[in-house]
Amino acid sequence: MVTRLMDYKNPDSHYSYDLKQSRFFTKNKANYINVLGPEQLRTIGDVFLLDVFLSAGNVVEPHYHSNASELIYCISGETIVSMINPSTNELKNIRIHPQQVVTIPQGWWHYFAANVDNTHVLTIYDTSELDTVWGSDVLRLTPPEVFAHTYCLDKGQIQQALQSIGETVIIGPPVDCKQKGGYSKEQAYYQPYDPPGPYYTRPMTPPYN
Repeated sequence: MVTRLMDYKNPDSHYSYDLKQSRFFTKNKANYINVLGPEQLRTIGDVFLLDVFLSAGNVVEPHYHSNASELIYCISGETIVSMINPSTNELKNIRIHPQQVVTIPQGWWHYFAANVDNTHVLTIYDTSELDTVWGSDVLRLTPPEVFAHTYCLDKGQIQQALQSIGETVIIGPPVDCKQKGGYSKEQAYYQPYDPPGPYYTRPMTPPYN
């Protein structure tokens, strides 16, 4: 938690902000993220917020936050939030609709996808300085020979598979993606849920069958 000393008598202090003025990431006109933190609004306190817009099939890539818990609030559309519970090694998938929320504990590996067009969610964090480790950075910055040796894999195949990841992805798949051999939306996000709850869990190994 970061405590900021504010001079609330200062007439130049601002208490409102237009998030449309602060873009964090843009994939295209239907998939983008706005940001709100102390750089945009000094009076925000120990809060950080991302304003996320997604069309169907787009995914905020796997990642984790080393210094914050997260609350995901669905404003419109439909979202599948997926997280790995490190205590049970289970993958939990939770579908949320407008006015529903999901919490992500600090440090948990997670991602979320839009099931329909015009999906809009807010992600809210209990820190004013958010640290994020993106999955694409882990993949592109780890030498292929490390993956090959550690997991007994073919270095050439790893290099070929990862060569298109030249920068942080954030919202995937990339616009120019020509994916082959990937899993379908039905496998990834549209599977039926185990009653009676709004979520289902799946064992880590294998992640998708």
